[in-house]
Amino acid sequence: MLPGWLDLDAQLRLIAACREWARPPAGLHTVRMPTGGMMSVRMVSLGWHWYPYGYRRVAEDGAPVKPFPPELGSLARRAVTEAYGDARPEVAGATSYGPDTAIVNHYPHGARMGLHQDRDERTDAPVVSLSLGDRCVFRLGNTETKTRPWTDVELHSGDLLVFGGPARFAYHGVVRTLPGTAAPELGLVGRLNITVRESGLGA
Repeated sequence: MLPGWLDLDAQLRLIAACREWARPPAGLHTVRMPTGGMMSVRMVSLGWHWYPYGYRRVAEDGAPVKPFPPELGSLARRAVTEAYGDARPEVAGATSYGPDTAIVNHYPHGARMGLHQDRDERTDAPVVSLSLGDRCVFRLGNTETKTRPWTDVELHSGDLLVFGGPARFAYHGVVRTLPGTAAPELGLVGRLNITVRESGLGA
């Protein structure tokens, strides 16, 4: 984790980009899980459209998924380089990291994300996570079960978290957001989380 990795200008640029990505077609939507329940976050996908539990090229509304922005890929590659430093060659998929998809989650007040693993990609390359807006309590668990041991961390706007190596398939989630904790100059209600991934699906 690198606290405050994104400065204010970078955060504002990403928030503006998220607003554009959220527009229809293939825009922000609520996901229905196979059990019938609805996720409390709303999301938009880039590059590949995520659904429970896989990826496809067509969004929920039948429109082609929005393209994966090259600038987001460059940002994610820099994140992996700076997160691991000299240890990067020892982390699976870090040296050759080629992100091609992203999921943007919007957490309105009261939203949360249950503990889950990111196993829909066909690679063990790192996942890059960027936080914007309200703070949240993020729970990082173990790779075997949804039960303890886990660690709760408060994530702030601008924080970078990279899941790679042994932590790549750890259970994780958002226990709660902390409404009203975003800096007013961000102009954002709730929390945005951008996760950038290498799908392993090819072209």
